[in-house]
Amino acid sequence: MRRVFKLKAVLLFAVTLFVTSMAFAQKKPASPHDSTTAVVAGSTIKIKYGSPYVKGRKILGGLVPYDKVWRAGADSATSITTSKAIKVEGKTLPAGRYAFFVIPSEKGTWTVIFDKNPKQWGAYTYKESNDQLRVTVKGKTIPKQESLTYKIDKGGFSLKWDTFEVPVSVK
Repeated sequence: MRRVFKLKAVLLFAVTLFVTSMAFAQKKPASPHDSTTAVVAGSTIKIKYGSPYVKGRKILGGLVPYDKVWRAGADSATSITTSKAIKVEGKTLPAGRYAFFVIPSEKGTWTVIFDKNPKQWGAYTYKESNDQLRVTVKGKTIPKQESLTYKIDKGGFSLKWDTFEVPVSVK
């Protein structure tokens, strides 16, 4: 009788451990990683990024401070790869892989930065001397969007999150 009880207890423990581990394995990451790829102006452009959620937080002027470099996503710096040289806001960006950063301003303009060091954690080691290209764009207000996303279309790409969009022209 004791053996049966011990066997049932061990079996119950094993099943509980299995079910618990499966529940944790299926938990969604806080900032899932995503990517998007499209051809623009004859160049294949790929953007890889961490996609954070608003989760009730103040984003612009809070989590994303004004007038400071931001990684334009979560975790590792967002990266942009272009297979051919392209014109970004009228300026040439050579083919290659870059870290993508932005600097928001309260006036609604955004400094868009393509950094030569694509393998960075956030913007903690960012150095302006590594910039390949900097341009300024005008941001837009959009309906609230919970998760950060990037979209590429025939005119360029845009970062969308919370109530803002950062459109970047590519030719």
